[in-house]
Amino acid sequence: MLVGAAGVGAAGLAAYAVAPRRVKGLFGMGQDFFVPDAAEGQVRIERVTSATLGEIDLMTAVPHGHGDGAGLPVVVALHGASQSAEALPDFGLPRFVTAAVEAGAPPFVLVATDDGPAGWVPDGSTDPQAMLRDELPGWLEERGYDAERRALWGWSRGGYGALRFHQAEPDWARALALYSPAMSPGDPAFDDLGALDTLPWGRWCATDDAYSDASVALAEQAPVAPDPRVQGTGGHGWTYWNDQTLDMFGWLAGAFE
Repeated sequence: MLVGAAGVGAAGLAAYAVAPRRVKGLFGMGQDFFVPDAAEGQVRIERVTSATLGEIDLMTAVPHGHGDGAGLPVVVALHGASQSAEALPDFGLPRFVTAAVEAGAPPFVLVATDDGPAGWVPDGSTDPQAMLRDELPGWLEERGYDAERRALWGWSRGGYGALRFHQAEPDWARALALYSPAMSPGDPAFDDLGALDTLPWGRWCATDDAYSDASVALAEQAPVAPDPRVQGTGGHGWTYWNDQTLDMFGWLAGAFE
């Protein structure tokens, strides 16, 4: 794995070591979660400066065998409340990128940044949606990726943030994947589901997930039902999510064809 240190803007250059891989014990679960037996490509953790969020991390993961990812489209990942961009390789996500491409998905780069104090929604002083809309495409272009071909994936608080961002910017992404979005059945997001009529979207949530009721309501109230719509047994965590990620990446990357 390559740990990058190319900062953007006033932050200058700063290197950040990536924590060792862990495949069990996260969240105190004491369980293994699936990680495919695939090689990592180029993985970078870089420090960038956002006008609205300040200094944040930018994680990029290119599939093995695709060099620095020049010209590839991007899947933008919005992490959950207890995670950060720097921590995402711990869950095996760069290996999933390679495995999905080896299984036949169009090659893509996985990209993630940190969120704001209120997650992925504006809080009056910071605006993660503005960062995604106005700043992230430029960072992608600087790294040689195809910044105009984008898909969006989020889990837990990031799943909720991905939904809210799509509602605010319905033309930003080509497809939307939601894992267990952290929302209640009465959330204001339910008042503005018309944007889900404009692009392919999928929803994954286990039956024992605390957010299952809201996830079912989202699928039932949307103007177009999610496809895929995946349930299955499990809870709110990586043991369930990683079991879905290889197929999810294959579906999401299909939007780039």
